[in-house]
Amino acid sequence: MKLHELSPAPGSVKSRYRKGRGTGSGNGKTAGKGHKGQNARSGGGVRPGFEGGQLPLYRRLPKRGFKNFPFKKEYAVVNLKTLEKRFNDGDIITIENLIESGIIKNKLDGVKILAVGDLTKKLTVKANLFSESAKTKIESAGGKAEVV
Repeated sequence: MKLHELSPAPGSVKSRYRKGRGTGSGNGKTAGKGHKGQNARSGGGVRPGFEGGQLPLYRRLPKRGFKNFPFKKEYAVVNLKTLEKRFNDGDIITIENLIESGIIKNKLDGVKILAVGDLTKKLTVKANLFSESAKTKIESAGGKAEVV
């Protein structure tokens, strides 16, 4: 069998339905859009949620609950396995080092160290937040976890 001899199984490939290709096709002339009107025009139709000018449901319902997004803090996250891979034994790791080495793009509201992976090197890590298990792993490897 050669590549040019391959063909799909009979019935598995169906040709695309081509609208508006003449009256003989069964879906010519208006191509299923009816006569004139907003939906027959190019770019026609209404946005999702539009109810013909009636006040839409999403505006009729009351707003509920507390939204925290204006005050939410977002941290740049770094895993221990990344520090293990990128830094040498005895290094002092700061936020500036992490940005320079391309581990994080920018510090956002701060940098948080998470305990994903194992750490065997003795590192001094300076960051804004540490998970409890990350702090334990750093200190058990002989390093220091300093909160900036």
